[in-house]
Amino acid sequence: MMRKGAERRLRPLTKYLLIQVPGWIVVAVALSLIRRWVDLPVWAAIGVFLLWVIKDLVMFPFVRPAFEAGGKSGVDRLIGAQGIVEERLAPSGYIRVRGELWRAEALETDEPIHQGSRVRVRAVRGLTLIIQPEK
Repeated sequence: MMRKGAERRLRPLTKYLLIQVPGWIVVAVALSLIRRWVDLPVWAAIGVFLLWVIKDLVMFPFVRPAFEAGGKSGVDRLIGAQGIVEERLAPSGYIRVRGELWRAEALETDEPIHQGSRVRVRAVRGLTLIIQPEK
């Protein structure tokens, strides 16, 4: 029972399993049809099905972040990352972060930031990174 006013949230494992169950049903139906058409032994069909389910359970730790509520996604993951100025920032220009070129604006500075300088991403506005020079 949920507390009054509490937002209903599913745990990541529950979300993941709810997405996997239809696939398990399809595999079970396909295996039962294959079993009839090619005389597949019951033990082999059950084994294939169990391997399929085990594969999905083993994959969960790798995909868990995608199922967690409130997790950072997309460009928000760049907050806190270090970059290098590719085009002088006065106050805007381009920086390279994790091998990608991004439009950036300097945060609270009147002085330009020169090419080759190291900067840190402090925020994101749309697809523009808000940065500060590293000291």
